[in-house]
Amino acid sequence: MPSKLDIGVFGRYTYLLTEVFWGAIAFVLLDRANGLGRAAKTVLVLYPVAYVWDRYTLAVGVFDIPLRTGIDLAGIPLEEHLFAVVVPSLVLGFHENLHGGSDGAGSTTDAEDREAAEVETTGDTTRF
Repeated sequence: MPSKLDIGVFGRYTYLLTEVFWGAIAFVLLDRANGLGRAAKTVLVLYPVAYVWDRYTLAVGVFDIPLRTGIDLAGIPLEEHLFAVVVPSLVLGFHENLHGGSDGAGSTTDAEDREAAEVETTGDTTRF
């Protein structure tokens, strides 16, 4: 029988180190795509929603976080604040790298994509 994987190897720092690990990946992806500024704006807008959501779900007991530092800021664990920044940053980092960042290399706006599609339209046939 296979042994159970011990995800708590770092004890109370497990969640924090997980956020630092994935946050570093998000940073590299966003930096590579020249998307740090745009991502920061998006995270800033999303953060209050994530904070309220976390505060509520923790208060009503939806989940418990045993492998955390025990440091709370504004009523939620430090790690949850990081989670609210890391998750959207990681998603945006992947998105920017898949669809092009602001460095111009393979990057197009939605308007440019529509214009290109219109140029490719001939008669009744549209090629995408």
